[in-house]
Amino acid sequence: MATSDNKTADTDEKIFIGKGEQTAWLALALANRHGLVTGATGTGKTVSLQVMAEGFARAGVPVFAADIKGDLSGISEVGEAKDFILKRAKEMGLDFQPDQFSTVFWDVFGEQGHPVRATVTEMGPLLLSRMLDLNDVQEGVLNVAFRVADENGMPLLDMKDLRSLLDAIVPNGRKKGPDAEEDPFAEIRKVAQGYGNVSKATVGTIQRQLLVLENQGGMKFFGEPALALKDFMKTDSDGRGMVNILVADKLMESPRLYATFLLWLLSELFEELPEAGDLLKPKLVFFFDEAHLLFNDAPKALMDKIEQVVRLIRSKGVGVYFVTQNPIDVPDKVLAQLGGRVQHALRAFTPRDQKAVKAAAQTFRPNPKLDTARVIMELGKGEALVSFLEGGGTPTMVERVMIRPPSARIGPITPEERKAIMNKSPVKGKYDTAVDAESAYEMLQKRVAGTAAPADGVDGGAGAGGGFLGQIGSIVGTIFGTNVKRGRMSTGQVIARDVTRSVTNKVVGGIVADLGKSVGGSLGSSIGRSLVRGALGGLLRR
Repeated sequence: MATSDNKTADTDEKIFIGKGEQTAWLALALANRHGLVTGATGTGKTVSLQVMAEGFARAGVPVFAADIKGDLSGISEVGEAKDFILKRAKEMGLDFQPDQFSTVFWDVFGEQGHPVRATVTEMGPLLLSRMLDLNDVQEGVLNVAFRVADENGMPLLDMKDLRSLLDAIVPNGRKKGPDAEEDPFAEIRKVAQGYGNVSKATVGTIQRQLLVLENQGGMKFFGEPALALKDFMKTDSDGRGMVNILVADKLMESPRLYATFLLWLLSELFEELPEAGDLLKPKLVFFFDEAHLLFNDAPKALMDKIEQVVRLIRSKGVGVYFVTQNPIDVPDKVLAQLGGRVQHALRAFTPRDQKAVKAAAQTFRPNPKLDTARVIMELGKGEALVSFLEGGGTPTMVERVMIRPPSARIGPITPEERKAIMNKSPVKGKYDTAVDAESAYEMLQKRVAGTAAPADGVDGGAGAGGGFLGQIGSIVGTIFGTNVKRGRMSTGQVIARDVTRSVTNKVVGGIVADLGKSVGGSLGSSIGRSLVRGALGGLLRR
C-alpha cells in the first residue's frame, strides 16, 4: 500500500516497490489479489517485474515468470553497483546491496532450461482444441477420442498416442461378410460411433492441425515425465522462494501454444491446490507476460471462464500478475480482479492512442494532485503510476513513483552462466530425459498384431455413467456446470495401480523406481484426469 513511511526496505509484511511523494508498498497479505504491469516497449516493465519477483523471493514466496526477451534471467546473478543504480538508490534513501536469487530455468523445447512436459490426457480436449484452433464439430470429435481412450484404459501421453487413436476411430469402409478381413479396431470404432458421427474428413482436419502444432515444436511438449507443479513451489536453503523462469523467446513464435500452455498451468494450479483462505503471504506468484495473447480471438464464453479461474485461484493462495502494453488489452471482467497496478509510460500519437491513455487513466483510483492521463504520457523510463491494495482491500490513490533498482543483475546472463545454474538445479535429471511408457500407441499396435487382450470395462461399469465412478462424474458435472459424463478406469484397476506404485517405490528404488512411478502414474491417471477434465470442462467449456 502507499504510505508516507520513510523506511525503504522490504519487511516480512510488505515489499518496497518505489518512491515518489509517497512510498509504494505491496502488502504480502493482499498479493493474492493479483495485479497488472503495463507500459509501452522500453519503459521499464521488465525491471518492475524483476523488482516484484525479488521482493516475493525474499519473503519466501516462490515465483513463476515467463521471460520473453531473456532479460529476466539476470535475477540469478549478483547485481552490479553501477552509477545510475547507486544514484537512484541514494535518492530513495535505499542502501543498495547487490544480491542474487535461486533460479530454475524451464523451456518447453528443452534447449535453455529443463523440459516442460504435459501428457495429452492432462491437457484435455478443451484446451487442446483451443491450441489447435478447432471448430465445434472438430472439438466434439476430439472429445469422442478422449472418451474412447478413457473407456478402454489407454493413456494418451504424447502426440503419437493421439494420432493413432484418431486413426482407430475413423470408419474404414471395410467390406462386411465372411471373407472380409478382420478389423482390429472394430470394437473401438463401434464405441466411437455410438457418441455421434466421426467422419474421416473431420479426423483428417484434426490430424493436419496436429501436424502444424508438431512443426511449431509442440511435439516436445507432450510426453513424460510430466511436470509436477510442486517443483514450482519450493524454497531454497535460506528460506527464500525459488524463482522459476520459463524461457519463452522461441515459444513466442507460436503464440497460441504459449497462451494455452500458461492457461493450462493456471488451470492445473486451480485443480491441484487446496483452499487456503487468507494467508500472510501467497503460496506462489505467477507472472504472465504478453498477457494479451491469452485473450486474443477468445470467444465470450471462454473469456467468462478465464475470468472465473482468475477470480477463484486467489483462494488457493496464488497471485496472478499480467504484464502487457496497455490495460485495454485485458477484458474488463478480468481487469476488475486485478488489485495492484503499475502503469509505465504510454505514447499517444494518434486518436486511438489517446483513447487508450484515457482508458488506462480510468483504471486508477483518482488522486486530486495528479492529472493521471497527462502524467501517463510524461513518465520517464523507470517511472510509473502505482496503486496497490491497503487495509480492507481497497486500492490506494494513484501515485507517481520511481521504481527502485533491482538488487540482482539487470539484463540477460551468458550461456555459460545458464549452464552452471542448470548443473546445480534442484530438479537436475528429473525431467531432462524423456520416457516413452506403454500407452495408447503401443496398445493399438498390439491389437493389430493380435496380441492385445479384449477391451476392458466398456460395458462393465467403467463406461459412461456406470457404477460409483459414474456417480462421481455426475456430481462433478453438477458442481462445475457440465453434464458431460466421462469414461473411467475400473476401481480394481486403480487399486492395483496404487499398490504397484507403492511396492515399486519402496522396493526397487533408483532409476527403476522412477520409471515405475512414471508408468504407474500414466496408466492410473485416467480416472483422476477424467475428473479434472470434468471440472475444467465447467470452467473452460465454450
